Amino acid sequence: MTEFEKKVLRIVSQIPLGQVHSYKWVAKKSGRPRAYRAVASALKKNPYPLFIPCHRVIKSSGQAGGYSLGKALKVNLINLEKKIKDMVK
Repeated sequence: MTEFEKKVLRIVSQIPLGQVHSYKWVAKKSGRPRAYRAVASALKKNPYPLFIPCHRVIKSSGQAGGYSLGKALKVNLINLEKKIKDMVK
């Protein structure tokens, strides 16, 4: 993986349970605000998608976007995490 891809995964690993951020947000955090497509490509290479929570990264429009394990699973994981967060409050 490139240094940029590693940086993206480090940023994504810090998104808290039950929260989502956009590809654009991750790109800005990485220091490359226009690299949101590169962010998506980096997340596609995530070797540990359940441990590095790339499912917490969505499109700016609020739509789920892609996920290496399938879009339906991504949506289910996001919804499950929101329920867990609400239960813990």
